[in-house]
Amino acid sequence: MMKNVHRTLQVNGEAQQVSFAPYKTLLEVLREDLNLTGTKHGCELGECGACAVLVDGQPLLACLELAVECEGRAIETVEGLANGSVLHPLQAAFADLGGAQCGYCTPGILMTAKALLEKEPEPSRERIREAISGNLCRCTGYQQIYESIEEAARRMKEAKVPA
Repeated sequence: MMKNVHRTLQVNGEAQQVSFAPYKTLLEVLREDLNLTGTKHGCELGECGACAVLVDGQPLLACLELAVECEGRAIETVEGLANGSVLHPLQAAFADLGGAQCGYCTPGILMTAKALLEKEPEPSRERIREAISGNLCRCTGYQQIYESIEEAARRMKEAKVPA
């Protein structure tokens, strides 16, 4: 039987002590060991984007990354977007404009969009389309998703809120 490893992971700005089997993916550790179930379990093949989180500010598919490889790196999940009860502008825009239908793909898209807006505060529709091309949605047809990201960028610029 394989022994668990003990690691400190930086998740949503907090150090989390966690013990897990060394073969577990970041997705499994987030959901099963840290109870952060906002990150969704999709295809497990890196094809759907439902498990996207930010690691050191970059979108990463948590189903393809071993959790042991993430020690010392800043991990951000959808749970880290809101500030208490105040939604992040991306979350608010998705709610207001119907960017989330069933919601399964939404956490991965939000995190991917956040990384885009941090680099490009006013992305073109084409850049938005390119940035989220690895995030599959079966409900919206993407129009509301693009509009929601554009609206979030506009709100963030108006309010001078960093991504």
